[in-house]
Amino acid sequence: MENNSSNFIKNIIKDDLESGKHDHVITRFPPEPNGYLHIGHAKSIILNFGVADDFNGKTNLRFDDTNPLKEDIEFVNSIKEDVKWLGYDWDNLFFASDYFDEMYKRAVLLINKGLAYVDDLNADQIREYRGTLTEPGKDSPYRNRTVEENLELFEKMRSGEFGNGAKVLRAKIDMSSPNINLRDPVIYRISHTEHHNTGNKWCIYPMYAFAHPIEDAIEGVTHSICTLEFEDQRPLYDWIVENCEMESKPKQYEFGRLNLTNTVMSKRKLKQLVDEGFVDGWDDPRMPTVSGLRRRGYTPEAIRAFCQEIGVAKTSGIVDSQMLDHFVREDLKLKAPRTMAILNPLKVVITNYPEGEIEWLDAEVNPEVPEMGTRQIPFSREIYIEQDDFMENPPKKYFRLFPGNEVRLKHAYFIKCEEVIKDEAGNVIELRCTYDIETKSGSGFTGRKVKGTLHWVEASQAVSAEFRNFQPLILDKENDEEEEKSFLDRVNPDSIEILQGFVEPNMEDAKPQDKFQFFRHGYYNVDSKLTAADHLVFNQIVGLKSSFKL
Repeated sequence: MENNSSNFIKNIIKDDLESGKHDHVITRFPPEPNGYLHIGHAKSIILNFGVADDFNGKTNLRFDDTNPLKEDIEFVNSIKEDVKWLGYDWDNLFFASDYFDEMYKRAVLLINKGLAYVDDLNADQIREYRGTLTEPGKDSPYRNRTVEENLELFEKMRSGEFGNGAKVLRAKIDMSSPNINLRDPVIYRISHTEHHNTGNKWCIYPMYAFAHPIEDAIEGVTHSICTLEFEDQRPLYDWIVENCEMESKPKQYEFGRLNLTNTVMSKRKLKQLVDEGFVDGWDDPRMPTVSGLRRRGYTPEAIRAFCQEIGVAKTSGIVDSQMLDHFVREDLKLKAPRTMAILNPLKVVITNYPEGEIEWLDAEVNPEVPEMGTRQIPFSREIYIEQDDFMENPPKKYFRLFPGNEVRLKHAYFIKCEEVIKDEAGNVIELRCTYDIETKSGSGFTGRKVKGTLHWVEASQAVSAEFRNFQPLILDKENDEEEEKSFLDRVNPDSIEILQGFVEPNMEDAKPQDKFQFFRHGYYNVDSKLTAADHLVFNQIVGLKSSFKL
């Protein structure tokens, strides 16, 4: 497996090892179990596991489960599944909640050192007192409580004597600091909420910014790699490690997060799409979640190759989502069997073909990989073609089927359109054609040439199927004036097209997550959620071609 190892992260680790600062490497992937992972998390997984592999180190999977109001065991299980599906396995599995006792002790230590105090201000007041980017904050009236009073109040917070929001524990740092994160941040809050891991043992929970550096230090993490939005929190990270007197001294390093066109990468926004019914779940194939990409048919190999290509920078940028599609296409072209599917069927009767006869024809499974062999496909008097492969009054240079024109059927014969059958409303419902037996594919016929080749499916043995074609779920804003527009206003109402058609009979035994290239349509994946024994559903993964170039 190739690893995505950014040069600047690798160089940092290499220098640390060569200088003797560290003699080993431990990284961690620390998701909060409050939602499903998305493609941005995949980049972080690949980076953290990758650099550890490069230096024969270890990577911990650690769930930062410090907010039971938003967390669920469903998210824990989905995250484990996603990490393994991407091709990685953790050396140790930890939970922030494993360390709640230790975190409480470190908070008491800060109180005893005069570096933490219990505050009675509510959230709005704390925000007001904190100041702005241009104005310093001001001290809480409770900032100068004695150590004894703070210890007593903190113990009462723990024992459940106060209601939610009544009090918080704040670090005492510097209310005039130019870095707002150092203006006495809240490090504990009251939440009478059952925790998925610790039950009702606790009614106070550490804030993420306090818990995270302690977790890293307890686990001996050497390089705490996170995305760029945590850069301003690094001084607080270091302050907590130092003043909580942690034996291990991890260091935080930031990299630019992944942003894709036509995509939202906020778990809050993705949750809103789920909760408000814009999608059918976190694993909807239009979602940028790892589970959504998996259900759609993306492969872990393609995602890893994509992350390897974009690398890791110190700044954030926007990547064209077509670049990810490119790597999916490149991965599947040598893996996916070729087959034929009709998404908008139009019946064709070949009038001079014997009634009741079935002929079996040879077709290659994948012309780019001859060793994948051949398959047998049936041919008979009645077949289906695509509706848009016929025009009654075609423009110039239209090479598909029209009255009097001859085309090749892929792997079969030439057919010529002789008659058009319409319903009472004038819609074309059937074509009557003739075929030329001498033109059989592979026979060496050179008597004449045709410019059009159509795909088709034999009618009597065709397997009915549902096809789901996708467009971007979120449309990028067209100009800066739309900045304030809700992202929900940019949800694409045409992001999914559902069609009913047919596939070859050899597809009858297709299983969820099987992938195919449908001739002229693109790559498709058997849906793992909607497919049943009598209902085959295919998700479009990507089209056959793109204008995107590396």
